[in-house]
Amino acid sequence: MQLKGKTAAITGGTAGIGRGIAELFLAEGANVALMARNPNKGAKVLEEIDAGDRAMFVAGDVMDQQSVEGFIDQTVDQFGTVDILVNNAGGAGDLAPLADLSDESFDQAMKWNIYATFWATRRALKPMLEQQSGRVINISSTEGKMGKPTFAPYTIAKHGINGMTKSVAQEVGTQGITVNAICPGLVLTDLIMDSGPATAAGMGMTFDEMIDMFSQESALKRPNTVEEVAAMALLLASDAGAGITGALLSVDGGTAQY
Repeated sequence: MQLKGKTAAITGGTAGIGRGIAELFLAEGANVALMARNPNKGAKVLEEIDAGDRAMFVAGDVMDQQSVEGFIDQTVDQFGTVDILVNNAGGAGDLAPLADLSDESFDQAMKWNIYATFWATRRALKPMLEQQSGRVINISSTEGKMGKPTFAPYTIAKHGINGMTKSVAQEVGTQGITVNAICPGLVLTDLIMDSGPATAAGMGMTFDEMIDMFSQESALKRPNTVEEVAAMALLLASDAGAGITGALLSVDGGTAQY
């Protein structure tokens, strides 16, 4: 029960990494607020996790500022505060060589990743600063340390999230708040399985070839699991992670070895 009495707000919390973190945090005693776009799926997830009044769901789009800020406000209204913010929602969007990339595709990647993280963090810092404690955990990516052809918007966005992580950590470090980023490699979530073929096509390969390429880049020669990413999130959210801040922590099987 490492998180007993704490409240965590998680964007993109109904599937994949977000749901894995939510379930682990609930098992460790936290209250959990989830945000995602599909209200029907949100209701189904609440039923499946069966956490009673320790879990809530708010329907909203992280590319909309009012939705993001409203999610944080509703979490505070329901549970009294936000102790842990997990900025999990995000994605690669359209893949194309930079010379062929549209303004709309670039804007989408920035809103989905950087703006969503900025809006949620700014709002959640208010109660954290008032109580002089908190944890901000940004789900970044190995691409926030590296880069791939056709991935420029996603890579730019994740590098931006990593920079935000470092700067905010310096701002709030003396006020009981830590800010860190987890940089996963390939994790076979529902989103990857659903959109992976399109992503692979944007990279000029088949889906199986894409899985093999990402796997071969790592020391483990396999994708990572949701549980492995969630375990890192728990460390950062718990008292055991109190001395870690401003860190970009890879959970990528040894792909980016720094």
